[in-house]
Amino acid sequence: MVLTGGGDCPGLNAVIRAIVKRAAREKDWEVVGSIEAFNGIL
Repeated sequence: MVLTGGGDCPGLNAVIRAIVKRAAREKDWEVVGSIEAFNGIL
């Protein structure tokens, strides 16, 4: 699970993109997005 706090962090988008691309290649991984940040998960 990758959770971010929403503050400025250079390179964070690149890291999240790399994780999602890797997950797309793996058979046992599932990528789920949340629209309303932490509230969307609950």
